[in-house]
Amino acid sequence: MPTKILPSADVDSTAVIGDGSSIWHLAQVRDGVVLGENCIVGRGAYIGSGVKIGKNSKIQNYALVYEPATLGEGVFVGPAAVLTNDQFPRAINTDMSQKSGSDWQSVGVSISDGASIGARAVCVAPVSIGKWALVAAGAVVTKDVPAFALVAGVPAKRIGWVGRAGVRLEKTDDNHFRCPKDASTYKQVSENELVEESTR
Repeated sequence: MPTKILPSADVDSTAVIGDGSSIWHLAQVRDGVVLGENCIVGRGAYIGSGVKIGKNSKIQNYALVYEPATLGEGVFVGPAAVLTNDQFPRAINTDMSQKSGSDWQSVGVSISDGASIGARAVCVAPVSIGKWALVAAGAVVTKDVPAFALVAGVPAKRIGWVGRAGVRLEKTDDNHFRCPKDASTYKQVSENELVEESTR
């Protein structure tokens, strides 16, 4: 499938867009962005300077991905979700002068392969989202999220585990889980660590 960039999209000439990717109406992709193959950037989405996004990822409508975020392969960022980059946001300095780019230090959100960020969720940098994790819609993530974790709420807390299919896992004994969709199995090795035993 050929790369598709809508005329109303604003894509910087230095951005590298992978084959087969689509960038829809009014999206902005800034300088130095690297977008992998077969990605989708939805209407009105914003991708900040130098952001790296792996292949087969989807950035949905009006999502805001601020630099220096890094996204792995197959990452889903839902509609109107926000990846922040300022720990101490202020428009002005203590002397009331307007802040410039050199007056603050940007920090990023890192999202591993296969993870999903639900609609209107906010990831407050610096945080890391583990592989295949699922952040529920409307959650506010202020701490790192383990691989396969299902987190929800404000602030977000782990409420369960999900498998590669994104479905909540069912407990089969004290530390083993099974995916009801694809029958893959997982083992919980500590309070915040789940590992795959088998995949289907």
